[in-house]
Amino acid sequence: MSRRPNDPLRRERILQATLETIAEHGIDAVTHRKIATCAGVPLGSMTYYFEGMDSLLEEAFTRFTCDMSQQYCDFFAGVTGPEMACESITTLIHSSEVTTPHNMELMYQLYALMSRKPALKKVMQDWMQTSQSTLEQWFDPVTARALDAFIEGMTLHFVTDRQPLSRDDIRRMVGRIAGENC
Repeated sequence: MSRRPNDPLRRERILQATLETIAEHGIDAVTHRKIATCAGVPLGSMTYYFEGMDSLLEEAFTRFTCDMSQQYCDFFAGVTGPEMACESITTLIHSSEVTTPHNMELMYQLYALMSRKPALKKVMQDWMQTSQSTLEQWFDPVTARALDAFIEGMTLHFVTDRQPLSRDDIRRMVGRIAGENC
């Protein structure tokens, strides 16, 4: 009798379930058991595929930030100059095409956890560098960094403010950072 091969997608399901569990319950409530239940895998699979919770979280957040970076780059596809980039930045902040509630929740959890986990700080730094490199297609490195920081902060403000800024106000702010004469 031959043994049935392991589920080739099990590891991927665990990583996805880790992100789903974090988004639903928050990082402090995440356990191997909750992730295994969410993934529909035996609890033993958790330690078979990952050395421990830290390595699982690092890989899951690395996947999340890579996916977010790809969405970010795709969002700017077709941008041909600084003015068009400013318009795209404004839309990015003012819409939830990339900054969905699910993505924002995972970002909040990553922000909170990275202060205690050096490996996750590196994940965050790599993500920031990718975002800044995208913006450097149209802006010098200092301006790209300022715009990236503005995007990070303003998306948080936009989803939490009682009265979010209008699209026009956000566009004016982006223009000021980018050095446009508005």
